[in-house]
Amino acid sequence: ELILVESGGGSVQAGGSLVLSCISTGYKFRPNCMAWFRQAPGKERQGVASINTSGDTEYHASVKGRFTAFQDNANGTVYLRMNNLKHEDTAMYYCAGAFGIFCGFKQEYRYWGQGTQVTVSS
Repeated sequence: ELILVESGGGSVQAGGSLVLSCISTGYKFRPNCMAWFRQAPGKERQGVASINTSGDTEYHASVKGRFTAFQDNANGTVYLRMNNLKHEDTAMYYCAGAFGIFCGFKQEYRYWGQGTQVTVSS
C-alpha cells in the first residue's frame, strides 16, 4: 500500500522559513504527480504547489516567489521550501500523490498524507 508521510511543520515567526518533506513508501514507484495542499480552519482546501517527476511545477499565486517545490527522485521524496512566511500561510499542509497524465492542481489525487501543521505568528 502506498503511503505518504509528511514532516517538517512547526511554528515560526512571520518572515521565517520552513521546509516540508513528503516521503512515498510502500510501493515500487513514487507517484509521478505530487502536490502540496493546505487547509486553514473554516477555509477550503487549497492547492499550494505541485511537481511531477520531470520537475515541472505549478504554484498558487499567493506563494509564487516564496515557496519552492523540489524533489529527490532517488529516495521518493518531495519537498516544499517556504520562505518569507506570512500569518496567512498558517494551515495544515498535506502531501498528495497520483499516477496521472497532466498532474498539477486539476489532477485528482488518490494518495494523501496525514498532514503537518504550519503556524506563522505575526
